[in-house]
Amino acid sequence: MSVTRMHTSERASKIVIHNGVVYLSGMVAEDPDADIQQQTRSTLARIDEALAEAGTDREHLLRANIYLRDIDNHFALMNEVWNDWVPNGHAPARACVEAHMARSALLVEITVTAALP
Repeated sequence: MSVTRMHTSERASKIVIHNGVVYLSGMVAEDPDADIQQQTRSTLARIDEALAEAGTDREHLLRANIYLRDIDNHFALMNEVWNDWVPNGHAPARACVEAHMARSALLVEITVTAALP
């Protein structure tokens, strides 16, 4: 079976499609100086764009991994945005953990896996 890689660098591909499944690399906010809710909105918007480019959408989410810099202070605020973004009846399997981020200003990073329709 073929593997399609999109926006590939020497280190990673932004999107990988294989066997009817879309894998996105970690997405972060465009403005790392924003608060947690705005960073979450921006990250989810970037996920929407990548899913659309791959030929799918958030109604086909299978799994999400959410990484927060400060889970104690940001979990509830991030979830407010997340809950509005996930379509009713289409919640993916999900994990959320605290993590050191690649850049100190980043508050959230999200990876998702989705099925092709």
